[in-house]
Amino acid sequence: MTNVTRIFDILPYQKLKCYNNVALAGKENDQWITYSTDDFLNTANLVSYALMAMGISKDDKIATISNNRPQWNMFDFGILQVGAVQVAIYPTISENDYKFILTDADVKLIMVSDADLANKMKNIISQLKPGIEIFTFDKVPGFKHWSDLLDLGKSNVQTDKLQQLKNAVNEKDLATLIYTSGTTGNPKGVMLSHFNLVSNFKTCKELAPINKNQKVLSFLPLCHVYERMLTYLYMYIGVSIYYAESIEKIGDNIREVKPHAFSAVPRLLEKVFNKIVAKGRELTGIKRALFFWALNLGYRYRLNGENGWWYDTQLKLANKLIFNKWREALGGNTQIIVSGGAALQPRLARVFWAAQILVVEGYGLTETSPVIALNCIDKDRTRFGTVGPVIPGVEVKFEDDGEILVKGPSVMSGYYKNKEQTDEAFTADGWFRTGDIGVMEEGRFLKITDRKKELLKTSGGKTLAPQPMENRFKESMFIENIMIIGEGHNFPAALIYPAVDHILQWCKIKTIPVKTKAEVYTNEQVRQRITQEIEDINKEYGKTEKVKNFELVPEEWTVASGELTPTLKLKRKIILANNQHLVRKIYANEVVD
Repeated sequence: MTNVTRIFDILPYQKLKCYNNVALAGKENDQWITYSTDDFLNTANLVSYALMAMGISKDDKIATISNNRPQWNMFDFGILQVGAVQVAIYPTISENDYKFILTDADVKLIMVSDADLANKMKNIISQLKPGIEIFTFDKVPGFKHWSDLLDLGKSNVQTDKLQQLKNAVNEKDLATLIYTSGTTGNPKGVMLSHFNLVSNFKTCKELAPINKNQKVLSFLPLCHVYERMLTYLYMYIGVSIYYAESIEKIGDNIREVKPHAFSAVPRLLEKVFNKIVAKGRELTGIKRALFFWALNLGYRYRLNGENGWWYDTQLKLANKLIFNKWREALGGNTQIIVSGGAALQPRLARVFWAAQILVVEGYGLTETSPVIALNCIDKDRTRFGTVGPVIPGVEVKFEDDGEILVKGPSVMSGYYKNKEQTDEAFTADGWFRTGDIGVMEEGRFLKITDRKKELLKTSGGKTLAPQPMENRFKESMFIENIMIIGEGHNFPAALIYPAVDHILQWCKIKTIPVKTKAEVYTNEQVRQRITQEIEDINKEYGKTEKVKNFELVPEEWTVASGELTPTLKLKRKIILANNQHLVRKIYANEVVD
């Protein structure tokens, strides 16, 4: 069988067309443990046999709450093969969200990664209806282990019955529920079919510059549709997937694996870039001068040789002297980094392309499985500052207010048990409302200008798009993160988390007596320097758009603090609620119209 119409068809396809001795790999006890295509397929089958023995049947819901690991995929395929539905849940959400999702989806079984989650789930399901079983990937006393599930499968092999169950699965059947991490109200269960996801990765395969038996490093959450679809794509191509140990160990893992590609969110690329520049600032003499000469060349990079022969000549030298070290830090083999989940700063795309590290930005939503548009390494299909051309088979048009509407095979069927919000998400003639505002540049490159729900309106009636402004202000080495505010107020302002490490280094060079994070917040020279950064960037904006005031937030916004989504986007309402005292301080002297 070579035709892939359902997700689990990928494994027999891989075995026949692109067998891989290292289909999956994960780190265990400081060693990379690898699994071949056969290992993957055989283990997925054992999971299916076990689920059959437990009475799991078509359309039953099974939850996975775990960090990335090869067993995540094996469990996923085992679920799908029996016609059950994978409910992929983030390991970092609130207890109330867990309760809601497990109840709403009527989950029959939960697989968790570790002891903390196992105990949390045990407490939660004691408040739900009885009968939900918990298994763990790590060995946790008092809980059934992954190996117990496989042992059950080994003692209940039913090859013919499994084939019958697989034959009964239609491509339009529900494959997964992915609950969106809403900032208000309960999460919504996005219903994605096998057809939704398969159509998306098949289309993206034609745009992917990676080949059979190359390697990728995966570290974005598999419970997020972005990494999930890419993982299916990698399997379909025959790529070896290595799972990073953690965000903290990404650098080490990249140097070990030497991947040809990986995916990232812009916030991560910003942090990588800021670390590179910080190291450059530690250099002295000619080395420092060469570093910043190369960096400034990168900022000016244009596609298709538009800078001219003299620029290209200098860039070749910069790549030989400086940028080659950047590539080595990414393992030396990286051909492409796919950026998604939020807007990428155009200057980052330029400088990475100048360094021959091709960062391409794409766009999509959970509801669209996810890719709607995608830049490619083909320079004719890439424009910095856009998310690229709309992919084949998907249609895009715009509402009068600029909202992007989408139709295509990858668009969800709706929100689970939620007809009201499903109806709201679609136009009367069936176009999905993305909630994003955009334009088409050059007639074919989609550009996202902001989220419809995130637009600010000042008391004077001026509408502002905060996300592009935030990206521009984050280009300052003194600003680690920023949120533009001003809804209902006379003027725009900002909550800023300062780039503490850079500021401490700057203070040392300038002999300013600031040696601790606490002193960063109280030193007047530091505040004046950040003010200067704000004023310099403000020159690019009109009078009513300029950031007139700001306050520094004491702690970095994180997923753990609940102020960032798992793809590191700002949860604006939560950040506002947590910093009301600073907002009041910013607008204390505001003149009421």
